[in-house]
Amino acid sequence: MKASKMLISTLKEAPQEAKIPSHILMLRAGMIKNLVGGIYQFLPLGLRVLHKIENIIREELDRDGCLEILCSALQPKELWVESGRWSKYGPELMRLKDRHNREFCLGPTHEEVFTSLAKDLVKSYKNLPLNLYQIQTKYRDELRPRFGLMRGREFLMKDAYSFDKDEKGLDLSYQQMYDAYSRIFTRLGLHYQVVLADTGNIGGSDSHQFMALSAVGESEIAYCDSCGYAADVEKATSRLEQQCSDDFLPFEKVLTENVHTIEEVSRFFRISPQQTVKTLIYHDGVHQNLIAVAIRGDREVNLVKLVNVLDSNENYLTLATEEEILSLNSVSGFVGPMGLSCPLYIDEEVSQMRNFIVGANEKNYHLKNVNYGRDFTGTVCDLRKVQKDDFCPVCGKPLCLERGIEVGQIFKLQTKYSLPMNCTYVSEDGKNVPMVMGCYGIGVSRTLQSIVEQYHDDAGICWPIAVAPYHVVVVPVNYQDDLQAQLAQSCYEALLSRKAEVILDDRIAKVGFKMKDWELIGIPYLLICGKRSNENIVELKVRSSMQTQELTKDEAVEKILAELCQ
Repeated sequence: MKASKMLISTLKEAPQEAKIPSHILMLRAGMIKNLVGGIYQFLPLGLRVLHKIENIIREELDRDGCLEILCSALQPKELWVESGRWSKYGPELMRLKDRHNREFCLGPTHEEVFTSLAKDLVKSYKNLPLNLYQIQTKYRDELRPRFGLMRGREFLMKDAYSFDKDEKGLDLSYQQMYDAYSRIFTRLGLHYQVVLADTGNIGGSDSHQFMALSAVGESEIAYCDSCGYAADVEKATSRLEQQCSDDFLPFEKVLTENVHTIEEVSRFFRISPQQTVKTLIYHDGVHQNLIAVAIRGDREVNLVKLVNVLDSNENYLTLATEEEILSLNSVSGFVGPMGLSCPLYIDEEVSQMRNFIVGANEKNYHLKNVNYGRDFTGTVCDLRKVQKDDFCPVCGKPLCLERGIEVGQIFKLQTKYSLPMNCTYVSEDGKNVPMVMGCYGIGVSRTLQSIVEQYHDDAGICWPIAVAPYHVVVVPVNYQDDLQAQLAQSCYEALLSRKAEVILDDRIAKVGFKMKDWELIGIPYLLICGKRSNENIVELKVRSSMQTQELTKDEAVEKILAELCQ
């Protein structure tokens, strides 16, 4: 490819919308261009990278016998009603009507469509197991699109669905996809961690996420260096400390005028926040009721765990208003777990505590020496968000926290969709049996930006060879110099004939300008033809290290080709 024929749209400065390095660099390097908030267009260089990621995914899935199809992004309401998700999914679901007033959605995911397809096409146990996948655009009406391709309204995703006869078959399909994902992300050069995950809106039982490690990741990972336990914080749990054996003390009502927060309560009673329990009131919009949560004072409620307990949706769960709290015979700032007229959910840690401080449900009063079981009861479950140095649930050693970008997730759906949608097969003994399903997703466009987040420096992007838009760029210092132009053309043709993906920078521009472009774009190898062109000597620059060396033209070409073959 000649540079003069390319659309090179590099920018000196990034648009104000960009906040994280990968988003800034993808805009500056001319990989993507914003259309409206959360929606991006892929420019030629970015699209080449995207296609390479797609091809690696296809190669690994095809190797395992998966079959590629392509479904419509436009999905009828009826399928979502059949699965039970039309009213539950949340406001991210983009809904629309056609001219006949029929309702549709733009698919954020494709469980219903694939299940319907298998229901219509798979009849016998002889057709199973089956694994279908597609690479297709998805749509989610994100409240706050941000960070470029990391969280957009439109994104490219690979989703696959396995159909098996039974749980044993699902276990095999799940492990096969786990291994395929590991190969895919390794080939892409990502530094990643596999963690236990919550199933979220997709549902099902077991799930793992593949997290690209990054300080700008929106997800947080809890892991143990000692035993290898790792989980997304939405799923992570921790081992409880040994139950306190102190005797129950009589509870006391204490005047605490203008003492509201846990910090103020701890200071007033001269105790640690770990000796307090806070009670939070939520309005559950799915079930249209109020619920209370009691959790240790220094803890945060894990909303994902809570909505799973409630069988609700995080988008419809809000903190109660002062008026709603008053309706429970309590008062904002002094809410406690005793005597509330609504369901009470208690973090299991609270059930192990002794003689703690809670609100008295009366203005300017708290209760001292309160105990679960004696003074109040409720539904005990794991509701807390794991913190650094909590005890590992497996080995008991301290947990560590790190941030990551979710690039892939796999689920055991079991019969969550096949049962309500009547997706069955005829078994060997002639019975109609629900297919046992798995679901496997990769955020293709998000993976692209995650690679940039891990591979960049002050000068720009440093693409791994496997996904670089081109392998090499040949840069004559002065293209109007006949010797330099001839040597550059010779290098270009030699590389091209050996199947290298190569650019010849034939632009009439200063060499510094051209080099800044290619370093920003991140081409792995730069072959510079300059003042020693009459000696057939070129300068080879490795983008990742910025190291240069002088070689003969043939030596440089062979060195590059050898690197590409590794």
